[in-house]
Amino acid sequence: MQNAKDSFYVALRTRLAVINPERMVLLRGTVRPGIVVEEAEAPFAQLPPDVFVLRWLGLGVDEDLSSTMVAAECEVLYSTLGTQSFGGLDRGRALSAMDAELVGMLSPFWTPKLNYMTTPAAALGTNIFWDEPVFGTVTVARDRLSRVARMVVYSYVESGELVA
Repeated sequence: MQNAKDSFYVALRTRLAVINPERMVLLRGTVRPGIVVEEAEAPFAQLPPDVFVLRWLGLGVDEDLSSTMVAAECEVLYSTLGTQSFGGLDRGRALSAMDAELVGMLSPFWTPKLNYMTTPAAALGTNIFWDEPVFGTVTVARDRLSRVARMVVYSYVESGELVA
C-alpha cells in the first residue's frame, strides 16, 4: 500500500503546483508545494495554516477479486488564518479557495501507481483511484478556520508488494 500512498501524494503535490504555484511550505529548510503527509513529517504542535495535510486512517483488504484490492481511508486537513493584509477578515474566502484547490487536485480521480523507492520512479502497471471527497463542516478555533475532507484510495496489490 505504500506505493499507492506515495503515488497519491505525488499526484496531488504535482497537481497543486499547477493549480496554485504560490501555495508553498517551508519544511526542514526546503520550499515545496503546500501539501505534506503527516506520517512522513516530524510531529506538529499545531497543523500549519494554508497547507494541506494528508493523514492516513483505516485500511481494508478485499481478496475475493481476481487481484487483491486494498482500500485506505485518507483525510486531508487544512486551515487558514486569512491574510495579514486583511487582518484575517478574508479567512472565509481563503478557505473556499483551498476547497477549490483540493477539488482540482483530486480530479481526475486516478493516477498511475509508481514505486518511488527507485530513481527514477518505476511504473507498476496499474492505477490507483479514489472516491469523490466528502467535505466536513468548517471548524472555527479563535481566528483559524479549518476543514477536513475524506476519501478512500483503492489499489490493486502488485506481485511482491506488501499490503500494509
